[in-house]
Amino acid sequence: MLRVNPKMVAKKLLFLGGICEEKKQKNAINYRSVNHIQFDELQTIEHTKLKPLSVAMAVSKNERKIFGFRVSSMPATGHLAKISRKKYGVRPDHRKAGLNDLFNDLSRLLSPNITISSDECSFYNGVVRSYFPKAMVNQHTGKKGSVAGQGELKKTRFDPIFSINHTFAMLRAKLADSFEKHGTPPRRCRV
Repeated sequence: MLRVNPKMVAKKLLFLGGICEEKKQKNAINYRSVNHIQFDELQTIEHTKLKPLSVAMAVSKNERKIFGFRVSSMPATGHLAKISRKKYGVRPDHRKAGLNDLFNDLSRLLSPNITISSDECSFYNGVVRSYFPKAMVNQHTGKKGSVAGQGELKKTRFDPIFSINHTFAMLRAKLADSFEKHGTPPRRCRV
């Protein structure tokens, strides 16, 4: 779309990643004062629905500041699982490894006595407890998403993990808006 060499884009991403890492280290002392974070996973795709990805992200509850995220491959589910295995082979599930990597970083940044909220995914509690044994962990029952929020904004009046769900919804909206302004993504790409 932009007619630039992918190597140049890769170098720019590494350069910008280094700048972000420096800023994160500079502000690390301020992160200890954060007393409540929320985390969850967003599911998206890698050029086709047969190759789903999971994006684990942690944000501060009050400011919605993103503390970290990890992108992990996962196998297709439902009616697409068989088609995916036939076309691309068995796809590894790296979600738990990505979440462990994210919480390893968070454990160095945040206070051990923090409050952590998420939905009721079965393996979340074990991962959180291994990195934050003193933390107060709140897991909330998930609610059905509304069409307007593309599954991230909930139909209920009170969403206990609103900050992370709203951050995911805003990321989706801003990416879609960016594609609209700068040219549409390839037909099979979904943001």
